[in-house]
This record gives sequence, structure tokens and C-alpha cells, in this order.
Amino acid sequence: MEINWTDFFAPVWLSVKISVITSIIVFILATAAAKAMAGRKFPGYSLVETVMLLPLVLPPTVVGFVLLVVLGRRSWIGRWYEQMTEHTILFTWGAAVIAAVVVAFPLVYRTVKAGFEGVEADLEDAARAQGASELQVLRYVTLPLAGQSLAAGYVLGFARGLGEFGATIMVAGNIPGRTQTVPTAIYVAVDGGNMTLAWMWVCSIIVMSAVMLMFVNRRT
Repeated sequence: MEINWTDFFAPVWLSVKISVITSIIVFILATAAAKAMAGRKFPGYSLVETVMLLPLVLPPTVVGFVLLVVLGRRSWIGRWYEQMTEHTILFTWGAAVIAAVVVAFPLVYRTVKAGFEGVEADLEDAARAQGASELQVLRYVTLPLAGQSLAAGYVLGFARGLGEFGATIMVAGNIPGRTQTVPTAIYVAVDGGNMTLAWMWVCSIIVMSAVMLMFVNRRT
């Protein structure tokens, strides 16, 4: 069977683009949230953390449905975005990024938070006693000591964005050349009996995931 390489690489490049953008956004958001929550307790702490972790236990299709309502044309967010851009958020690759960020956030948050909580407070206090500012303590003490968890969190965000299917297909659809990612392309290929193309896409995800894992392993 002859392979159309343009059709093969289109979902791969789109998946890579979505995963890279997703991993950067979710890493920044999760790191900020984890630093704010690590080692602290305040009224409503459990509720806040439950809300942040909720996408971890919800089925992706449920997350996708909620995003469909929140970002749809009937919501104020959807109407505002359409007024600003004359386009809808839904059924674009940007919607796929949003879905992947929401689904990946809890995984990255938990991983990074564990890293921050593993840093001994005495070391940070010693740096402060030597006159270091909070930014210097974060840069030269906290982040290096939590480096392995940060790297692992980034990879989890990338991998979750790469493999996201349920929420993505709800808000972005499966439009070839526009919103079709590798997971949705695999589903269509298998459904259509094109096992050769499905295997090629499966192998592409395996290779990309293996490369990211090798990157993390080299840092540990």
C-alpha cells in the first residue's frame, strides 16, 4: 500500500506543535501553583487542591464536555473571543492546546509539588540568613534541588499533550490538516482498516515518548 507522506506527517507535526505549546504553558502554570501550595496550609486549601486535581480523575470526555460548554458560542468567553477575532475557539488547534493543558495540569502539578516539598526548608533558611532574596533562594536553591521533579513534570506535560484524545476530540474535532492529531488519526485509521498507517503513527508516538524519557533519564 502506497503511503501519502503529506497525510502521514500532518498529524505528527500538529501533535508536536500542540505538545510543545501545551508543555510550556502547563509547566509554567503548574510550577507557579505548586510553589504557592507546597508546604502551606490555609482555609480552603483542600478545596483549592481538589479543584486543581479534578481533571486527573474525571474521564477526558467529561473534561471535554465542560470545555465545550465553557468555550462555546453561548458562553461569555466564546462570545468575547469571537468578537475579538471573528473566529470561534472550538474546532481549532488552539482548542486542542486548551484541552491538553487542562488534562495535563494535575499530573505536572503533583510531580512538581512533590519536588518542592522535598527541598529541605533549612537549606532555604540558610540562604536567607546569608542575605539572599526570595528570588535568589528560588533560583539558586529551590529550583536546582527540585530539578529532577521539574524535568519529570515537563515530560509528563509533553507526553500528556501528545497522547490526549478524549477532551481534544470534543473541543477540537478531527479535521484533517487542521485539528487532526496523531491519537485521533490512529483512531480513524483503525476504524477504516488502514492498519499500516495506524502502526506508523503508533511508532511515531513511541519514538517521541522514548526520546523524552531518555532526556529525563540523562538528568537523573
